[in-house]
Amino acid sequence: MKQVVVNIKNDKYSFFMELIKSLDFVQVQEDTGDSKDEIKDNLTQAFKDLKLYKQGKLKTTPAKEFLNEL
Repeated sequence: MKQVVVNIKNDKYSFFMELIKSLDFVQVQEDTGDSKDEIKDNLTQAFKDLKLYKQGKLKTTPAKEFLNEL
């Protein structure tokens, strides 16, 4: 069996995966780790949320309350 590595834009990933999984001769092994782009996007969103919190435009859950819910 041969192996191919393909980089797909985030906005086309779902479509591509649906398409490739429909092929009976293809075995798909999805990457479970976050890509560098996903990590960057997550950090960017976190900093935006922090900025909104500091401006009083976003409410958060206290860490102690969050941990008690677990």
